[in-house]
Amino acid sequence: MAKEIKVSELFGKISQKASKSRRKTHREINLVPDIKAEMIKTLKLRNFIFFLCIVVAIGSIGATVLTGLIMGGQQIALTSKQATIDNLSNKLNSYSDLNDFLTIKDQLDDISTLTENKQVLSRTFNILSALLPTGADTITISEINVKLSDNEPTFTFDAQANAGTEPYIDYNVLDSFKKSMQYLRYDYGNYVDEEGNTIPAYCMIESGSDGATFNDSSKGIYAFWTVNQEGCNPSETTKGYSFEDYEGQQVVRIWRTPQFNEWYKDTEVEGKPYMGLDGTISGVPHFQSSCITYSGDDSQSSANPKWTESNESCLLVPNGSDGINITDSSNGRDADEQLVLRFSAVISISPEAYKFSNHHLLAFGPTGRHNVTDSYVQVQAMFGARATDCPEGDPDCNSNTNLNGGGN
Repeated sequence: MAKEIKVSELFGKISQKASKSRRKTHREINLVPDIKAEMIKTLKLRNFIFFLCIVVAIGSIGATVLTGLIMGGQQIALTSKQATIDNLSNKLNSYSDLNDFLTIKDQLDDISTLTENKQVLSRTFNILSALLPTGADTITISEINVKLSDNEPTFTFDAQANAGTEPYIDYNVLDSFKKSMQYLRYDYGNYVDEEGNTIPAYCMIESGSDGATFNDSSKGIYAFWTVNQEGCNPSETTKGYSFEDYEGQQVVRIWRTPQFNEWYKDTEVEGKPYMGLDGTISGVPHFQSSCITYSGDDSQSSANPKWTESNESCLLVPNGSDGINITDSSNGRDADEQLVLRFSAVISISPEAYKFSNHHLLAFGPTGRHNVTDSYVQVQAMFGARATDCPEGDPDCNSNTNLNGGGN
């Protein structure tokens, strides 16, 4: 009997053979040559580059259009502004006082420069009060010429020296006068309120009707702050200030000379006057010097520190003894027929001493204390009639015993 074959098994075998046949056929179809594969890659790259070129071209066209729109808008705006400028220019040119206005504007622009370079000639009297000695040895000026320049102001003067006692004609007086030049100083700065804000110079009264600087014999120099005057209260507060009345004005006294023992404290207390050993001052209206520095020493056993002041930068005669040149000297007699030493001299003064921008300037002499002898009466005493040279027949005037060192 023939072997029975199932139909399902037959179809399964046929299917397996067909599958194997398809796999073999597929492998044969995918065997593409290498050169054809490279060509396909090149075609894909070409298509991608072409696509990028199209995108860039579209972007460039868009940017060009946008730039054109912007430039066109700017041109329209510029045209509008130019029309406005032309219109304003025509109105301005039609102004009848234009030239005067421009002249005033130029002058206003130069005010700061003019202020910086402005010099105050009236300070000569204060400087002379520091230059000239007082006491037994006196020097009186008969004629003076003040030359102000940016680099070196000079005093050229004729004067007479009187020793006060015999021998009246004493060249030691003149020699001492020359040597004193190296010790002359000046000081300037600003008055400030208790918070350290600068008080405008026009708000301060520094001298009385006689021209003399305010000075307390025990506490030193002071000034009055006119607090009620417009623009004279920079901090807008007068808390804790002690008010006085001066010639009908409400004022606050501000000490130019520090009140060392009253202000000194170990530590700073807010709202209270304070002065440290390094010279720092706060909590009280005071003078803020641009020249003088103060320092205290509490190493001693005394209750209060020992205070010293230093001023090495603000020299009234920068070259010291070399800053004065005695051009002529001779024996003579003054208007009262007193024996005197007549001489002529040239002194070079620091230009800073005359600058308007250096406020509240004071000169002081060799003693190291501020010279406040600048009242009208005292200034007048600096000047006198010109001394005359001794005639040949005047034995007292020409006596060698009165020369005490000889002339220059």
